[in-house]
Amino acid sequence: MLGEDSGLEVAALGGRPGVETARWADGRHVERILEALDGVADRRARYLAELVALDPAGHELRGTGTLEGRIAVEPRGTAGFGFDPVFVPDGEEQTVAELGEEWKAEHSHRARAAKSLYAQLG
Repeated sequence: MLGEDSGLEVAALGGRPGVETARWADGRHVERILEALDGVADRRARYLAELVALDPAGHELRGTGTLEGRIAVEPRGTAGFGFDPVFVPDGEEQTVAELGEEWKAEHSHRARAAKSLYAQLG
């Protein structure tokens, strides 16, 4: 059995919305985060993903992945979903939506969580 949850933690929002990201955004991810950070200079944020696997005996394995970055002042790009058009990873100048699906498959918080979990299975 495998379960996954992820969210966005924003420094200026005290780590919110975190685990409540989906309910907080209510399908308006880009609009909600841009409204919440309007006029805010500190735009640091991070994606966080947690994978939990249970084997048939009930033993639990966890894989955690993060992607540090910042929230852009306006959306850019068409790939991805959620906050991807406004999330700029550390070390990049483009948003995740501009970097594209291939970049995301290698570097996203979910990809990192999967790699972490896989390492424990080996």
